[in-house]
Amino acid sequence: MIKADMKRKMDIARKKVLDAIELHGGTTLLSTGITGDDARMAKAAIDAGAKLLEPNHPAVVLARGYKGVTSMHKAEQIRHEIPISEMAKVTSGVRQIAGPNIYITVGIPGGFTEVMPTILKDEDFLLMSESGADGLHVHKTSMEDLKEVVEKAHYYGLLVDAYIGHPSDLHSFGIPAETPEDVARVAVEMEEIGVDLIGLMTGMSYEGVAAGEIPEIIRERLKALVGSVRVPTLAEGGINVHNQNAFRNTGVNILVVGTAIDDMAGNAVKEAVSSFIKQ
Repeated sequence: MIKADMKRKMDIARKKVLDAIELHGGTTLLSTGITGDDARMAKAAIDAGAKLLEPNHPAVVLARGYKGVTSMHKAEQIRHEIPISEMAKVTSGVRQIAGPNIYITVGIPGGFTEVMPTILKDEDFLLMSESGADGLHVHKTSMEDLKEVVEKAHYYGLLVDAYIGHPSDLHSFGIPAETPEDVARVAVEMEEIGVDLIGLMTGMSYEGVAAGEIPEIIRERLKALVGSVRVPTLAEGGINVHNQNAFRNTGVNILVVGTAIDDMAGNAVKEAVSSFIKQ
């Protein structure tokens, strides 16, 4: 009844991603954090040239001041408590500001490997699709769970960007792969089960790094990812204005940036407010 309609929806979404990559010379930005969950900041990001946005439930924990949480680390512990209906509201608001040509992928409770197991129902996928999402930002840690999410997402017209992590990462944000060879093997399997965009969680805690550089192990892992699949690739974790070129040089297609933009926005607000307050 809706298979052709949902395939068309996904084809349109996929073109948005590919067009953004081409427009920005092979590597584009997925703007998240405050620019994904606040429609005003989303508009600012779009006005600056962003074509891909990502609202997600841990960022919404921070945005709402839920349970007094003020750090992303603590937000990750209670992100599953944000209802799907709230994520649909956030997505709908951002979509109305963004218009039809911006790609929006959304992190939702149950789309990650949550502290408290969270079941995604068919109506949840449909709700997100109807809210204006083009895709789901997924951090499952087992291929079996990921495959189930991909099948449901596709049925309801949503693309899936999913991630590869490292077994020693602080938070479990993807299918674990220890070596670059493991990264390539897992990436191929993810592509085979239908993942539309495949990302690598960088960790950025493997070793120290000079300004403007990235650790060699991260470079090797990213190159293993980029060289093993045909779908667009992403890098997420610790990307900032100083090291972005080092990431681009790996050939990755999309840089997922949230914390760096959040920090810059926070500092801008501090500076603006302090200029109105007499010391």
